[in-house]
Amino acid sequence: MANKNKMLHTSDFDFELPSELIASHPLEKRDASRMLVIANGKVCDKHIRDFLDYLEPGDVVVFNNSRVIPARFNAVDMSGNFHEITLHTATDDNHIWWGLCKKFNKFSIGDVLTMDDGTNIEIVDTDEESGVKIAFHCDDVFQVLDRVGKMPLPPYMKRDEELNDRERYQTVYADPIGSMAAPTAGLHFTDELMHEIESRGAQVVKVTLHVGAGTWMPVKTEDLSMHKMHSEWCQITPEQADIINGAKRVIAVGTTSMRTLESAAIDNRNLPENKRNKRIVPICRT
Repeated sequence: MANKNKMLHTSDFDFELPSELIASHPLEKRDASRMLVIANGKVCDKHIRDFLDYLEPGDVVVFNNSRVIPARFNAVDMSGNFHEITLHTATDDNHIWWGLCKKFNKFSIGDVLTMDDGTNIEIVDTDEESGVKIAFHCDDVFQVLDRVGKMPLPPYMKRDEELNDRERYQTVYADPIGSMAAPTAGLHFTDELMHEIESRGAQVVKVTLHVGAGTWMPVKTEDLSMHKMHSEWCQITPEQADIINGAKRVIAVGTTSMRTLESAAIDNRNLPENKRNKRIVPICRT
């Protein structure tokens, strides 16, 4: 039995990952991606299309249906300096957002910057952790981002945005807009595969968790219990909770789906729309 009193260290999770093994582009076919299967003490290499072989009638497969925002954009200040800003959190008013910017401490409250399409944004606050708080001077922020925004690709990919990223850095079942990064595990599923899941007698449930700024933040503490978790908006409807509770087995696709389920588990298995900062570690729930 795991020792629940054992303190976990960041270094406990260190491992070597050669740079040549980090894919910078997706495969032509989503379901051709490799899948590592650990079952009955055995480890084997499969492909995502083989996922169906591990389903049983009565299973419930849980996906995160959040849609990625093209949240990264360039803006120029009054002195002609260019800045790259990545939005991560909307306030109650969708015209005011927090965003990450490398030179956020160079800004003053009231500074005005101009985006590539001429839209003006105003700096209304700065914060060491959250970055810059921006007010958009426009009617529809999402329309502006759709015109000039770029998909916020993970920094480890080390490449610029390409034309097909808007399609491929998005799940085929993405719906409500709100994520700063894709729920990555779901990127490998096709429309055909989603249909086949249900044809095997399993049910599909699409919960929502909007991936926030925490996905980009490094863990700076050696003691994991001291790491500050960022909150993320998530939701499981009562109808979805009933389906999940009645499942033979629950299969979570990706860590965002898992975090949503774990958050619901501590709230009597019903999760109205809210923000959660769930930390999942190998030996216990926290």
